[in-house]
Amino acid sequence: MRALLGLLRPRLHPYRRPLALVVALQLVQIAATLTLPTLNADVINRGVLTGDTGYVLASGGRMIAVTLLQVAASVAAVWFGARIAMGIGRDLRSAVFSRVQDFSVREVGTFGTSSLITRTTNDVQQVQTLAVLLLTMLVAAPLMCLGGIVMALSQDVPLALLMLVFVPLLGGAVGLIVRRMPVLFRGMQQRIDRVNRIMREQITGIRVVRAFVRDRHEQERYAGANAELMRVALRSGRLMALLMPTILIVWELATIAVVWVGGQRIDSGALQAGSLIAFLGYLMQILMAVMMTAFLMMQVPRAEVSAERIREVLETEPSVVAPLAPVRALREKGRLSLHDVDFSYPGAEEPVLRGISLTARPGRTTAVIGSTGSGKTTLLHLIPRLFDATGGRVLVGGADVRELDPDVLSRTVSLVPQKPYLFSGTVASNLRYGNPDATDDDLRHALDVAQARSFVDALPEGLDAPVAQGGTNLSGGQRQRLAIARALVARPDLYLFDDSFSALDYATDAALRRALAAETRRATVVIVAQRVSTIRDADSIVVLDEGRVVGTGTHDHLMRTSPTYREIVLSQLTEEEAA
Repeated sequence: MRALLGLLRPRLHPYRRPLALVVALQLVQIAATLTLPTLNADVINRGVLTGDTGYVLASGGRMIAVTLLQVAASVAAVWFGARIAMGIGRDLRSAVFSRVQDFSVREVGTFGTSSLITRTTNDVQQVQTLAVLLLTMLVAAPLMCLGGIVMALSQDVPLALLMLVFVPLLGGAVGLIVRRMPVLFRGMQQRIDRVNRIMREQITGIRVVRAFVRDRHEQERYAGANAELMRVALRSGRLMALLMPTILIVWELATIAVVWVGGQRIDSGALQAGSLIAFLGYLMQILMAVMMTAFLMMQVPRAEVSAERIREVLETEPSVVAPLAPVRALREKGRLSLHDVDFSYPGAEEPVLRGISLTARPGRTTAVIGSTGSGKTTLLHLIPRLFDATGGRVLVGGADVRELDPDVLSRTVSLVPQKPYLFSGTVASNLRYGNPDATDDDLRHALDVAQARSFVDALPEGLDAPVAQGGTNLSGGQRQRLAIARALVARPDLYLFDDSFSALDYATDAALRRALAAETRRATVVIVAQRVSTIRDADSIVVLDEGRVVGTGTHDHLMRTSPTYREIVLSQLTEEEAA
């Protein structure tokens, strides 16, 4: 309960007034509920048994009025309680989403995308459902139980002593069932994570699945994950199914005992018939209160597990944090410098990057090349702070990126990632992602430079053509060109291209690079590429090998001085083509 209370307490604070109103309405409802059996007993004892029709009608009218008051208070309490719970759910989803937006790639990878989705949706839903129950039952159940016991004592003390047997018996049976649920619910949430992860993989990789004819394998994998979830859900369902029969058995036994003892007391003249009926009414209210508490306790273990999972996200501090006193002015516009930069992933035995130093200036193109796994993409990700360097300094515009205002850094640097991602919407909405104020002419100019104007104009809606989530309705080359156009619309001082031309044919690649050179002549351009033809004309080429710089210079210089670069070039070109 500690995690659950810690999660809910600060989020209930803004709803103090509605909460007070809910409590007041529940008190009215409970008072009306406890009054009805006594009024019923008076009708029987002083009206029915004496034949006083006027008293029966008058008391019946009072009972109708009390019932209407009870219904109105109950409906109002549930309405306000539900609104508060929905507000708490909204606040929790917003808090989790905001925290995830602050995460670096490292934290997202630690939790996993599917788990973060489950925590934002299903886990918040579990806490929200419990909040509804707490607000509608937490006050009503204990007060109804205590009030029922007091009112039952006012009817007949010896009969009330029977409750000392049945109420603890019921509470103990419910407790034995509920205490076994947390482990099952924790396993259920973990299996929901797995089902979401497999489903997400299958939807994203549907083309690969079909290309390798692995449909049956993926169906079996998904069926296996669902079967595991079903087994855990059935085990928890069986426990929950025991709860209601247990409560009903205890209630029936209590009713039999009360009627048997009460009948003897009526026969001896120590109890009136109306009082016995009122006592049975209070007994039902007491057991109903216990049932409400049991139903609430059934939801607590799962909500507690969900609260722990939500708090794990909220309490995880991002490894990339905004500076306390951010730098907002750049001294050397567009200049990029790396000084003795190291980077290691948490728990890794060896660093990915070691002692990297390089400088890129406005109006010049700097290329980074190396074998697979040499750290090229990681190096590029340090510049916009997708990661923070574990050693050395990364300077943009003369300021350490860890000291730069995040807004200034995002306006200064545009990254075109290795796997370009497009958002659901239109071509125009995706291009305006980096500059919402861009005009249609700006978008068309960026498309011209990115060699994407022809295929966009060929679409029936043009700039308003729909784009599916991830750009799955476009080819790989079209996605890359739109991602490049999106970066051009933002007009940054520093362009980062992470193997962003790999899906283009040689003619389109060459045309794009020519247009890009004219467009970015005043900006700094850093290109990571595997294709030598893409970077051979760069002003400076940096060669990486196992996380270290093993060569820097022009293509001709490196062909003479760097065996690593020469090996890469000759694996793609002949000696004559390289020259």
